[in-house]
Amino acid sequence: MSGKDSPQNVIKKFQNRQKMMPYVLGGLAGALVIGGIFIIITVLGGNNKPFSGLFSTKTPTVTVTATPTATQPSATPSMTPTETLTPTPEASPTPDKPFQYVVKEDDNCWLIAFNNNADLLYLQQINLFTDPLNTCPISPGDTIWVPAPGQKIPTPTRVPDDVARATRYDYIIQSGDTLASIASYFNSTVEDILNYNRDIADENSIDVGDRIVVRANITTPTPTLRATSTLANQTPGLPSPSVTATP
Repeated sequence: MSGKDSPQNVIKKFQNRQKMMPYVLGGLAGALVIGGIFIIITVLGGNNKPFSGLFSTKTPTVTVTATPTATQPSATPSMTPTETLTPTPEASPTPDKPFQYVVKEDDNCWLIAFNNNADLLYLQQINLFTDPLNTCPISPGDTIWVPAPGQKIPTPTRVPDDVARATRYDYIIQSGDTLASIASYFNSTVEDILNYNRDIADENSIDVGDRIVVRANITTPTPTLRATSTLANQTPGLPSPSVTATP
């Protein structure tokens, strides 16, 4: 019986198996219990909670209703557009008679006349620039007279001989006039002009732009210029000699 166990050995092995069987069964039972507890905990604690309806009780749900707070509506300020006024350019009035001008640096008579559309010769005459060696004696800061735009040198003509004797004319004194030259234009005399223009206190002091009364053809000979006669004072005049017959 060398190849087979003896009956005693077989019996002993069987007995040993019987002794170990309770431990094996106890271990399996404990493992099953632990596994079951784990499964129950997992199921009950999960998001789905399939058995929560079996053990839960209805708990009244308190609904919190927010009480509206009364707020005073605030007026939303509206931006009022500001109207921007565009200034309307105003046209500068065009002078109709000689005007004063203050000489600036680098000015000369030609430039002043050109910038103001004035007659250069009239500008020189109205300011008595008669020196042939210095026809424009001006310096910065000087005040001179400038003719109106387009204004030309006045060229008064003599009164015709057929005009009735002692016909009265209203005459406006021009630059360069003297009472003697005016008397020559009208075939009159200085004394007669002074007699009809009592506001002229001095025959050597007359102003450009003044209006006087002159009687024409009261004398035939043309009077010569007096030695004391002087040119009219340089004050603003009118564009051209104005001679108006007075009935």
